[in-house]
Amino acid sequence: MPIYIKYIITAAIVVIASEIANRNEKIGALLGALPVMTILVVLWLFAEHKGMEGSEKISSYVYYTFWYVLPTLPMFLVMSTMLKKGVSFWMCLGIYILGTFLLFLMLNVVLKRFNINLL
Repeated sequence: MPIYIKYIITAAIVVIASEIANRNEKIGALLGALPVMTILVVLWLFAEHKGMEGSEKISSYVYYTFWYVLPTLPMFLVMSTMLKKGVSFWMCLGIYILGTFLLFLMLNVVLKRFNINLL
């Protein structure tokens, strides 16, 4: 599949989700909570890699995605709380990114004890 087709489809989905969120935050949040990016990547991997190689790539991808999502979850609540208290958007976004990174490093340390290596 030509890469420009992937760009067009992926961009269209992101723009549609953003426009829906502009009109209704709850529906937008629901769409945002769906693993749209993960689904797209899995579809692109499937389209490009058939057979066992594709299954292995997809399996590995979704496995690591599960672990990488976990440190992002608490930061949604942190950012929401900070915005409600009047903290600037850019400060909240910076803290969200830094907090997620730190939580990821902490998760990596914990998971190494169970022989799960994220890095």
